[in-house]
Amino acid sequence: MMQHLTRKDYTEMPWANGGGTTVEMQRVNAASGAMLWRFSMATVAEDGPFSQFPQIERNLTVIDGPGFDLVGKRVLRADPLCPVAFPGDIPLSAQNVTGIATDFNVMTHRSLPKPIVTVVQNDRVTPLSGATLCVFALGKARFSGSDLMHHHLLVNAPEGEVSGAPCVVVQLFTQAR
Repeated sequence: MMQHLTRKDYTEMPWANGGGTTVEMQRVNAASGAMLWRFSMATVAEDGPFSQFPQIERNLTVIDGPGFDLVGKRVLRADPLCPVAFPGDIPLSAQNVTGIATDFNVMTHRSLPKPIVTVVQNDRVTPLSGATLCVFALGKARFSGSDLMHHHLLVNAPEGEVSGAPCVVVQLFTQAR
């Protein structure tokens, strides 16, 4: 069954490293309490370390503001509307932050297949075999008969057409490999 989540459904909490706050939209844990997957938003306003999450794969998309570099043993660029994937347990810092940026995060336990994250506008989206389709609106949009406002999230969405504002589309695989 499709869920339509809005800002009132989200929870604000401190970053794991205490350096800022995150807005958790949805989180699913295993019976052991370990995170299986999570969607969240965070604000990056200055250079500084990212929280580390053991056994977690991360996919980050800057959805507002300028991009920044993710610097560790290698340098990744987090440009606006360009998803970037990286292991959650490696030390990384945001650097070259030139303004306030908001990012959308998809975190999945390493036992799950990596999600496929894209930014879509005015295009048809079909769930892949075995995937849970999730759609996060970056403004006023419409998807499969649902009117979406800024930062609304659909989880377990059917096939549909994204129209209006761009949306971050996540093909989430919730069964272990």
